[in-house]
Amino acid sequence: MHSKTYSVSGTHCHACEILIEKEIKALPGIKMVEASTNNQSVKIVGKYLPDISKLNNIFKESGYEFSNQLVTRNSQLLTPNLFVSIFISLLILCIFYILNSSGILPNISVNNSSSLGIFFAFGLVAGLSTCAALVGGLVLSLSKQWQKLYSNSDSVTTRLTPTIIFNLGRVILFALFGAILGLVGSYFRLSITTGSIITILVSVLMLALGLQMLGVKYFSRFQLSLPKSITGSIADEKNFSGKFAPFVLGGLTFFLPCGFTLTAQSLALASGSPLTAALIMGTFALGTFIPLLLIGYSSVASSTNKTTSAYFSQVAGILVIVFALFNIKSQLAVLGYELPSTPTATAQISTVPVVNGVQIIKMDASSTGYTPDTFTIKAGLPVRWEITDRGTAGCTNAVISRTLFTGQISLVPGTTSVREFTAPTTPGTYRFSCWMGMISGSIEVVN
Repeated sequence: MHSKTYSVSGTHCHACEILIEKEIKALPGIKMVEASTNNQSVKIVGKYLPDISKLNNIFKESGYEFSNQLVTRNSQLLTPNLFVSIFISLLILCIFYILNSSGILPNISVNNSSSLGIFFAFGLVAGLSTCAALVGGLVLSLSKQWQKLYSNSDSVTTRLTPTIIFNLGRVILFALFGAILGLVGSYFRLSITTGSIITILVSVLMLALGLQMLGVKYFSRFQLSLPKSITGSIADEKNFSGKFAPFVLGGLTFFLPCGFTLTAQSLALASGSPLTAALIMGTFALGTFIPLLLIGYSSVASSTNKTTSAYFSQVAGILVIVFALFNIKSQLAVLGYELPSTPTATAQISTVPVVNGVQIIKMDASSTGYTPDTFTIKAGLPVRWEITDRGTAGCTNAVISRTLFTGQISLVPGTTSVREFTAPTTPGTYRFSCWMGMISGSIEVVN
């Protein structure tokens, strides 16, 4: 047996390793193949070792180039201008902020109460991300195999049939598996505190994913995926033959989680509802449909244009980090840990009137915030809180405050909900928010 380590350029994710290992193992006389994206190398053990020209010919369309010269990862990666990426990210965030303030996007946070449109957009980013999406490389590999079943005279639609079936399998079976996750979660009635902790943990994973997309060396070693011994078996199309093979294989990609998929799966579990969880996973998979279909259509790696791919990865990484930090800040507010902030010019402070010994708080709630959102009450006196729903949505359909009362004040559009409690005897600022912390306000207790 002979052993040799080759340098290889063009790899960028876990999917590249699987694709390279699978193709080389198919060659005669090969005993073992171990690809490493971090080291930009491939170790081959076998009776007959392929030469450089043969390897480059096999992976020509995939964009991988083999050589005997030692190549470091840093010399391989394009370094886009960070200031350009930050400018693009700020532009996108400004658009989100405008849409959010106008009420078009009532919830920009990715959590189990996000609108389906947010999960669709989340899936779209996951499908486009070459550094995070294992499935993109899998689709690339499979599409090449499926094309052997057709001739050049067949129409584009005909040749795309396996790819379309693959994506339909993802959408339908993701929804089914999501419903199972929701069913499991329904037996564990999560408290508001537990739900917030889960969301924080998921956001930490998103933060690690964002840093990985930015090329932070430490996090580049962190892979949110199953062991290659399992993913390699699932990715081997030889294990799936027949008319419905693409459909089944598409559904099984549920078990090839990248950071994006893991986030969606965690939130589906936390939802505690089979229907909600099915919609979360189904809509997420639907968001990946277009990017994966384009990969199948082109039959080339999504990183063909390396400059565009490098900029996209950097911008997407910045956005993922921003949203992760936003989630963490929101959940800390739910848990009663408010981070220091500067009062906004739009804050509306209301002095609460006292009627027959009862302090009356009147507030309007909508998907974009509370009016007023700051109140002053006296310590130890009874409080009657009247909240009129002017159009809440998602997580804004309830008001919580762990430091003022237990449970939540459920809101119904067009009606006024009431909660009575006794003001704390200790002076201070007490926070309240929707149950995901997206919008918030405060009550100042004075003697």
